[in-house]
Amino acid sequence: MARILNLIRVQLRRDLASCRGVAGQPLRTISCTSRKQAEESDASSVLGKRWKDTAETVIIGGGCVGVSMAYHLAKAGMKDVVLLEKTELTAGSTWHAAGLTTYYHPGINLKKIHYDSIKLYETLEAETGQAVGLHQPGSIRIASTPIRVDEMKYQMTRTHWHVTEQYLIGPEKIQELFPLLNMDKVLAGLYTPGDGHIDPYSLTMALAAGARMYGAQIYNNAPVTILKPTSDGKWDVQTSHGTIRANRIVNTAGFWAREVGKMIGFEHPTIPVHHQYVVTATIPEVKALKKELAVIRDLEASYYLRQERDGLLFGPYEKMEKMVLQDSWVRDGVPPGFGKELFESDLDRIMEHVEKAMEMVPVLKKADIINIVSGPITYTPDLLPMVGPHCGVRNYWTAIGFGYGIIHAGGIGKFLSEWIMNGEPPYDLIECDPNRYGKWTDVPFMCAKARESYGFNNVVGYPKEERFAGRPTCRTSGVYELLKDKGSMGFHAGWEQPHWFYKPGDDIGYKPSFQRTNWFGPVGRECKLVMEKVGVIDLTPFGKFIVKGKDSHKLLDRLFANTMPKVGMTNISHMLTPSGKVYAEVTITQLALGEFLLVTGSGSELHDLRWIETEVAQGGYDVDITNVTEDIGVLGIAGPNSRKVLQKLTNEDMSEAGFKFLHCKSIQLAGKPVRAIRISYTGELGWELYIDQKDMAAVYLAMVEAGKDEGIDNFGTYAMASLRLEKGFRGWGAEMNCDTNPLEAGLDYFIKLNKPADFIGKAALQEIKAKGLKRKLSYIAVNTDDIDPEGNETVWYNGKVVGNTTSGAYSYSSQQSLAFAYLPLELSTLGQKVEVELLGKKYPANIIQEPLIHTEPTRTRLQKKAQSKA
Repeated sequence: MARILNLIRVQLRRDLASCRGVAGQPLRTISCTSRKQAEESDASSVLGKRWKDTAETVIIGGGCVGVSMAYHLAKAGMKDVVLLEKTELTAGSTWHAAGLTTYYHPGINLKKIHYDSIKLYETLEAETGQAVGLHQPGSIRIASTPIRVDEMKYQMTRTHWHVTEQYLIGPEKIQELFPLLNMDKVLAGLYTPGDGHIDPYSLTMALAAGARMYGAQIYNNAPVTILKPTSDGKWDVQTSHGTIRANRIVNTAGFWAREVGKMIGFEHPTIPVHHQYVVTATIPEVKALKKELAVIRDLEASYYLRQERDGLLFGPYEKMEKMVLQDSWVRDGVPPGFGKELFESDLDRIMEHVEKAMEMVPVLKKADIINIVSGPITYTPDLLPMVGPHCGVRNYWTAIGFGYGIIHAGGIGKFLSEWIMNGEPPYDLIECDPNRYGKWTDVPFMCAKARESYGFNNVVGYPKEERFAGRPTCRTSGVYELLKDKGSMGFHAGWEQPHWFYKPGDDIGYKPSFQRTNWFGPVGRECKLVMEKVGVIDLTPFGKFIVKGKDSHKLLDRLFANTMPKVGMTNISHMLTPSGKVYAEVTITQLALGEFLLVTGSGSELHDLRWIETEVAQGGYDVDITNVTEDIGVLGIAGPNSRKVLQKLTNEDMSEAGFKFLHCKSIQLAGKPVRAIRISYTGELGWELYIDQKDMAAVYLAMVEAGKDEGIDNFGTYAMASLRLEKGFRGWGAEMNCDTNPLEAGLDYFIKLNKPADFIGKAALQEIKAKGLKRKLSYIAVNTDDIDPEGNETVWYNGKVVGNTTSGAYSYSSQQSLAFAYLPLELSTLGQKVEVELLGKKYPANIIQEPLIHTEPTRTRLQKKAQSKA
């Protein structure tokens, strides 16, 4: 121990500027001499190269993500692709990265990004003639506690229906793959063959070579100074060498991304984090090995470790109270000359991890340290990158905020190039949408969340996960203060929204689990409340837009597959992509002639608004669009007694005859102006009440007082999710998204293929319908014990993977677990038996008739029909 401490201290006194890279051959070479020669041979100033005045796409930033964008766009056939690099390629976070590559990701579609990256890296050298230094010894995520084993079973459940190989392995196999481990605490491992590491510098140069090979132009030493939008949606990109008129720009500027964003008025929520890793000299036990060690990730001790030449490379993620943010760059900007520099290393911050690593890999105790790297990597508040077109400005795209840029670069370049070339994303990746943030994402929140995300890199990933740093934001509804201490709050696009409410005797607080946990009983109580009495819920996080103007009806008829509702009425409508995928689900109400209220989910607010704004610009529609999300609060009231409660507070006729289903009225409620929409979001008699935020608390308190005799109480989003599922309601982001079409999702009722308007996706849907479906959304009952499906679990039949669930919950009315699942057409018949994998166990399931519980409007209709027959 004393030896390693002394060696680290000696290293800290060395002049790292002479050689800041990582040792290389035979695993990978990044020697200072070869790097300098390669950089000099590759470096290209604009001198001696023709300056382009126009471009289809200008990419700003020459790290691995930027050159991947240039490579993919040029390879896809786009002419006039230009990349502008401030200094030289790889300057920034790329050149000092540890270069880890892994197929693993806990997110569903980010697995595809990782997969596409590695598959590209495997072939890039043969394609371009440039070595990339790819090594694929596999990787193991180590479980040393029982809860970690459960987490790995959970992740296996979500991986079996993907193409990536992944295995849950025992100690014997782990020892075989990494024989230098101390196995005393090792219980199991999540093994991913094909994982490994790559030389970031060589990768970037190979991608750049490929980009040039397909016709892209790369300018080094060409910093962007001004970005100026033109009236026709193009951009004037100004540099000291001249101006380029571009049809679109893509910000791939890494830790310079905020500076680029500020040029056009955006404060992108990205911040550099100090990340450190250590490289050892030759270790005899490593040198004696006959094959390369698998990469390990010790989750409890929060570090990664891999072989580097005949030594080891070790990188920890410090706890949030110790890790360092470079917040001065947020306040004052990145120092103009910063590019391939490093931060001062800090021994104290990493010693806890060093000690745990030496316990797990004892040969580290005798290792000599030859390098310590401490460099900036960019974080967003939730650790996911910001990828896609940006709301509020035309033809501005981002690919920024990459905490793991090397593994994301190849897949993101492919994803974005396909989106740009085809006019729609190739698959759903809304978790990385740059528009998931807004003005509420201020600097204190960003810093608090980035600190939390870095420190929580290897925490257990539970379903229904909540993280609490930086909360609440400025986005709180008019009833937040009344409700915040009464239940467990969830975070939705900056808003606080109740998940479930406490009663005396409840086990309160956030207590995550892979099985049923403390909220299970209370949520059942809330479902019973809504089904039998009356409940009220805060729905303020809904995204809300007012669309009006001469062309409003024409615009919405083009955007949505349903017909537009008449004045005073509401319907459910879907925006589709050109290929017929479901881009969004929106509730539309025509408030007055030509004036529409559009309501979407909390996580889809700016995602949907950007799509609408793009169509407005491209079609030249004369409309006015106002985002009223933060101005208007929403209360939902539902249950058989809801009409009685509201009638006490208004003179408006709230009877069935006076206020019909899917109708809208402006009423006075408790003396406050309210726009009430009769809707059935839980499947029960209910209304959505749209109220000025300042009046929301008064209306809520009046409803609670008026509803005492009717048994009124609060309910949260967990109960709403259960009620939704047992009524067979599809949810956007689960049963429908950019991975699905509305016909296979069972949304035929809302898709009007015979309407005169040529809505986006209409031709594609007609073709899909003519060819016939290959799979179908099925409604299944699952015979479980103390666990319920959540969504994205693997579905099996006769020992083979046949599909996946999309969402799931416990039905308190029928006392069984329910799920939606996509299955092949031949397995989607009623009564078909399948198995659903949950936490490593396959549970029997069968397809049932939907819905399990009829909605209130349907029950009323059936009762009237039965009465008329009698």
